[in-house]
Amino acid sequence: MSAATALPLDQQCVLVTGGARGLGRAISLAFLREGARVVVNYHRSESAAQQLQNDFPDQVLAVKADVTQRSQIDALVARAQQHFGEPISTVINNALIGFSFNGDARATLDQMTWPALNQQFEGSIQGALNCVQATLDGMRALRFGRVISIGTNLFQNPVVPYHDYTAAKAALLSLTRTMAHELGPDNITANMVSGGLLRSTDASSATPAEVFEMIAANTPLRRVTTPQEFADAVLFFASPWARSVSGQNLVVDGGLVKD
Repeated sequence: MSAATALPLDQQCVLVTGGARGLGRAISLAFLREGARVVVNYHRSESAAQQLQNDFPDQVLAVKADVTQRSQIDALVARAQQHFGEPISTVINNALIGFSFNGDARATLDQMTWPALNQQFEGSIQGALNCVQATLDGMRALRFGRVISIGTNLFQNPVVPYHDYTAAKAALLSLTRTMAHELGPDNITANMVSGGLLRSTDASSATPAEVFEMIAANTPLRRVTTPQEFADAVLFFASPWARSVSGQNLVVDGGLVKD
């Protein structure tokens, strides 16, 4: 495979962390719609993950693993290789560790603790690092790889200062860009897709209705982005159309924030 060659979506084996519920489920379904094989990683959502496997028995492998534990991710990658007979080519770093988007209940700066901050860093940074390191040999063997991490528009528009969540995602963007530089010669791209509040996911279920209304009123499209719309943007970075795009952060929020 030449350095410029990109695999079509229906020839990719995709790992979606936290892929059974909410945004992760929408991303899994988007890849399945395009014919990809999908490893649906879950931690607690066993029934939802198994339902996806039951619905798409030839395309889905549901695997329980804690993304912060490298040994569990190594086992997941080995199981996926054995099951599908091919290495994972595409990693979607989506897993969100113990976080709910409720501005009224957020920890203010004087209440913020290092364990809470570190939990988000472990989920976003350690989780992404584990997944990329575990799949890197397979991507290099293919001479093709896609790493797509899920970020947030709160970098540019911190209307609700979720200090722990936003700091971890900002660090993940930095890691994404340094990965893009190092892995480019292997024909592996690394990008981020950043959104705002989505209507609706498990993580945003605690968000008051008036917050959704306020966001819609201030968004050029006059509506809140759905998980399905966001997932389609993730597909772009995995597709051959994005074969020369790396190290980028695409904001998908209906035009609310300009990066």
